[in-house]
Amino acid sequence: MEVKEITCIVCPLGCRIKVEMEGGEIKSIKGYSCPKGLEYAKNEVTMPKRMVTTSVRAKGGHLPLLSVRTKEPVPKEKIHEIMLELAKIEVKAPVKIGDVIVKNILGTGVDVIATRNLYKKEVS
Repeated sequence: MEVKEITCIVCPLGCRIKVEMEGGEIKSIKGYSCPKGLEYAKNEVTMPKRMVTTSVRAKGGHLPLLSVRTKEPVPKEKIHEIMLELAKIEVKAPVKIGDVIVKNILGTGVDVIATRNLYKKEVS
């Protein structure tokens, strides 16, 4: 029997959760304090997901980069590919916070959105 120990990151308690697995199947989960912790542990050992936060190049804006993030967590194993894809992106000002920068990134069903406003550069 394999035992995986994880620290829950859903709330500030940081519960130490032990997940017993056998043949890739969950046999027991111990150490969580709430239903969210239980769900987090199940997902973490079967299909871990993470939010991706980064920046993309900006053209014609008051800043050279625009901060972006995935709207929802994406499969952990896709993060590297997503970062490579976002490195190719250049947005044109203006952009509003919440605007979709990339729809359905790499077929994950998750959009990448702007996390701040990018104003058009004033020409003097």
